Amino acid sequence: MEPKDLPISTASAPGNRLNQLHEAEENWWAAPFAATGLDATVQVPASKSLTNRYLILAALASSPSTIHNTLISRDTELMLRALAEFGVGVQRVAQDDGSTTVVITPGQLAAGPLSIACGLAGTVMRFVPPLAAVAGATVAFDGDEAARVRPMAPVLDALADLGARIDYAGAAGMLPFTIDASAMKQDAEVVIDASGSSQFISALLLVGQALPGGLALRAAPGPIASPDHIAMTVQTLRELGVDVQVDADARGWRIAPGQLKGFTVTVEPDLSNAGPFLAAALATAGTVRVPFWPAKTTQVGGKWVEILTAMGAQAELGKDGVLCVRGTGTIRGIDYADASELAPTLAALCVLADAPSTLSGIGHLRGHETDRLAALEAELPKVGARVTATADALHIVPGPLRAADIESYEDHRMATAGALLGLAIDGVRVQNIATTAKTMPDFPQLWSAMAATAGGQG
Repeated sequence: MEPKDLPISTASAPGNRLNQLHEAEENWWAAPFAATGLDATVQVPASKSLTNRYLILAALASSPSTIHNTLISRDTELMLRALAEFGVGVQRVAQDDGSTTVVITPGQLAAGPLSIACGLAGTVMRFVPPLAAVAGATVAFDGDEAARVRPMAPVLDALADLGARIDYAGAAGMLPFTIDASAMKQDAEVVIDASGSSQFISALLLVGQALPGGLALRAAPGPIASPDHIAMTVQTLRELGVDVQVDADARGWRIAPGQLKGFTVTVEPDLSNAGPFLAAALATAGTVRVPFWPAKTTQVGGKWVEILTAMGAQAELGKDGVLCVRGTGTIRGIDYADASELAPTLAALCVLADAPSTLSGIGHLRGHETDRLAALEAELPKVGARVTATADALHIVPGPLRAADIESYEDHRMATAGALLGLAIDGVRVQNIATTAKTMPDFPQLWSAMAATAGGQG
């Protein structure tokens, strides 16, 4: 089911031992080392989170939508292919500035049976099943081997409460599964456990007005993972004209049934993906600029300005929309809560700090592309730090730095964290840097170009 022209894991592919060893050696990327300050401007690709939200909403609109600066990466390619499987028209237009505009032409969504490849994209495996509910379709879902251990149960249980039938080919609540949404209810109120991922709530909110009876949604008692991403979804819906009522405690949402009109938008840069580049300024006492930084944003990556400033950087957003971050030669430790997807890069920066750090409120990262807390606890000590992971936090004590090989676990955030360590520690190698294609296909080239601006680049 995997799209054949996208990078996929070959860990389980057959082959003799010599070939496997040769491939394993080639799979290590020597991270560029910068001995002196950087001076670089980096144009970061568009936001994956916003791109895939806009694509889902465009598929549900009553007329065509135009999405400028669409991110083209593995996750968004998988979303575009999923929409095409439902019969949605997809037209790409390459722009002179190198960006891509996508025109989405909606229509009657196909009822199937359909087959959707999710890869390792959380936004596909969680946002598209509710689209099947809107279509009343029968759809089989599967993905990468690593995707089969990512939690899915809350959104699927919610769809079952709305009348869908879910048949699991393996473990309940996990890929692969088939959804039969031919008999949806119109008056159910849905309660979702969102402690594992905010995407469970966003998935239902995105299709709320297209469901037969609209949507009445409530978060189950307990923590809500990454509430910033839910706020992003609500704000995106409101910008496009959807009336979303949010309860006073921010744990309940109501959307009346209705029709979304076609729209035209330009996707913001991915501020989370900008993080490693901005952190590089602090790591090397250099200067990094990112153009088109929004004055206001719903992206969690907008937190990078306050994080890096707290750790010792100077940050300034110019009137021209260029964010400039300068390292001062000091990297302070930090106690920070709810870093969400920023945590791997932030944890790597904490290894380079002059004092211990604690990152809390990130237990939900155990259910991302890999168990990120366990992965960071295993990898960061290789370069000299002492790291302790608890149920929802990381405690990081810097130590004497040393070169090491950093495993990526097929997780793009772990790979970019390894690249940041390699910028400050000569001799670091990162496994499978190509996994960054999930959201940033040109990461290795952009990173190497940035590193090359350092006067003593090794």
